[in-house]
Amino acid sequence: MSAISTPTRRSLLKFGAAAVPLAALGAALPGAGAARAATTPGGATLRMPAETDRHVRTFMAWPALRSVWSYDLSVVRRDIANVAYEISRYEPVVVLARPEQAADARYTCGYGAYHRIEVEEIRNDDLWIRDFGPTFVVAPGAVAGVDTNFNGWGKRGTDYYQPYGNDAVAAEELLYRYGVDRIRAGFVGEGGSLETDGEGTLLVTESSLVNPNRNPGMSRARVEEELKRSLGQDKVIWVPGLAGADITDCHIDCLARFTAPGKVLLDKPGPDTDPRWVRVYQDTKRILQSATDARGRRLQITELPGPDKKLIRGEGKEFLSSYSNYYTVNGAVIAPQFGDRYADGLAYTILQAAYPDRRVVQLNIDGIASGGGGIHCATQSQPAVPPAR
Repeated sequence: MSAISTPTRRSLLKFGAAAVPLAALGAALPGAGAARAATTPGGATLRMPAETDRHVRTFMAWPALRSVWSYDLSVVRRDIANVAYEISRYEPVVVLARPEQAADARYTCGYGAYHRIEVEEIRNDDLWIRDFGPTFVVAPGAVAGVDTNFNGWGKRGTDYYQPYGNDAVAAEELLYRYGVDRIRAGFVGEGGSLETDGEGTLLVTESSLVNPNRNPGMSRARVEEELKRSLGQDKVIWVPGLAGADITDCHIDCLARFTAPGKVLLDKPGPDTDPRWVRVYQDTKRILQSATDARGRRLQITELPGPDKKLIRGEGKEFLSSYSNYYTVNGAVIAPQFGDRYADGLAYTILQAAYPDRRVVQLNIDGIASGGGGIHCATQSQPAVPPAR
C-alpha cells in the first residue's frame, strides 16, 4: 500500500496531468528552484530501484499497428507471447492491449493455460512499454510511477515517426488502474534511457536526453537536476551516445547495464558493426573506466561481445543484435539469442556469471529485434514495495 494518497483520475485530468501528486509528494515543479527528490509524507526519498530487486509483476504491450510492423506483425506478436510465457514462469505478466485486440492477445498468449498472464484492456500503439510505460520508484512502505512524458522519441517530422498518441497516455491509465500514484517527470525521456544500480547512481546517454527533440532549451545540468529529483538519484554518469542513428538516439539499455552496485556489463560491437557504433562503445568504455558511482566506488566493467552480423538470422538496418538488452525477473534473466552459435553461447556464459543466482533463458526474438528493440525494451517491471521501517 502506498504511503501517498491517490487523487482521482478526473482530478488528474482537471488539474493538468500530475500537479496534484507532485504537490502531495513534496517535489518541486520544473523550474521552481533547486532540484530535490520526490519524497513520501514521512520524508523518505522515492528512488528508482535496481531491476534485480523483487518484482510484483511485469508489464508488456501487444503490438497494435500493421502500419508500423507491416507483414511482420504476426511474427512480432508471436515473439511477445513467447517472452510473456517465459517471464510468467517466474512472475505474473500483464499485457496491455486495445479492447478490440484483447481476445487475440489472450488467445496467442495462452490465456487460461498460463494463469499468470493477464491482458489489461488499455489502448496502445506499439510494444515498447519500457519507453512509454511508467518508471517505478519506491521507498519503505511506498511506491509511485514516474510518467516520463513519452513523445514518440521526439521523431515527429522524421523518417522514424510513428503514431504514439495512445502510448503517450498509457502510463497514466495503467497507474490509475493499479492504484499507484503518478509523478510527472520534469523532463521528457523514456524508461530505456535510464539505468540505475538501485543505490543512487544513474547511467544515461546524453544523446537521448539532452536533445532538442525531447528537452529543448534544457542544458545537461538542468536535465540532470530533473533526473535526480524525479528518480531519487544522487549521481548521474553521462556517456555521449549517438543522436539520429536509431529511433531512440542510443538508449543506454542497449549499451551498458548495471548487474550489481559497482558492476557494469558493456555491450561490445561484433564484427561488421557500423564504425559509428564502435566509437560509441569506445567512448563509453573510456568514461566508465574513470567513473565512480554515488558511493565513490570505481566501476568493474565486463564486456558483452555482440554477434557476427554475417552469422545471425536477423537482417535489416534497424535489427538490434544487442545481448545487453536482456531483462531480469524473479529468479531468471531473459536474454536474446541471434543464431551466431559461438556469440550466443558466450553471451549465455557471461550473463550466467554476472547473475549466478538466476537462470539464464535465451529466446529467439528476431521479430522484435527487427524493429530496433529487444526484450528489455518490451518489458517494464513493477517492483515490490520495500517493508516499512
